[in-house]
Amino acid sequence: MAAHFKVLQFNMQFGQIWDDAYPDHAPIKIEATIAEIRAHNADIIMLQEVEHSLPGGQQAQPPPHYTRLKQEFKEYDSYFSYPKPDPRELPFGIGLAILSKTPLREHICLNLPSPPVEFDFFGEKKTPTDRLLIGATTKIAGHDVRIMNTHLLAFFMLNSTSEVHRSQRELVAQQLTIHRDMPTLLCGDFNVSKHESLISQFGDAGYQTVQSKEITWRRRPYVLDHIFYSPWLKPAGWSVKPTPASDHHTLTAEFGFTK
Repeated sequence: MAAHFKVLQFNMQFGQIWDDAYPDHAPIKIEATIAEIRAHNADIIMLQEVEHSLPGGQQAQPPPHYTRLKQEFKEYDSYFSYPKPDPRELPFGIGLAILSKTPLREHICLNLPSPPVEFDFFGEKKTPTDRLLIGATTKIAGHDVRIMNTHLLAFFMLNSTSEVHRSQRELVAQQLTIHRDMPTLLCGDFNVSKHESLISQFGDAGYQTVQSKEITWRRRPYVLDHIFYSPWLKPAGWSVKPTPASDHHTLTAEFGFTK
């Protein structure tokens, strides 16, 4: 692999395509997801909401969409994890995946507890399930690179904010601090509507985001998706691209090494 490499950040919304008129009732078309991913030809692919949660918090084994992705992208090594099973899980997207053209090692899976913030879901009182961070190390152009992927709780959907409930963000920031003395990437859907505080917090850990101006979500004008990078890496370009394959846009960036 060349000294420059490309990263794709994509919340694939379990393969549910976008429909302007009826977004919550659009069909699942995993072929559209696959086509979108393939079009970017990225060296590292970070995916959120890979699978659709099942009633009662059940988790399909083997995970069907991840299994299909492994079949379609045989040239990639990969790592996937569901969050811990929880009967409170709502019928949305769950599961994180990393795909890499270079072998992955030193895998981690870190539970990110959610606070017991009550919210109403179709007339029932609910509390949110925990979230997840996964990570691995790979070697690119002779450099060990730590890559991490996360999907945080959307507090703005619960009439609250992660600026008040900071524990998930702080656990992620701890991982950034641990790995800041090497080339490190953190991608994900951070679900922070006022992203300036997130950027400042991770900036204190020594990381920058490739962009914070262009919205990455169709449902509200928020910058939810980010690619954070340590000082060992230098972005050579980035792009936000709307896609009909999800309610999130894709975010790509190319990187070189500074040392």
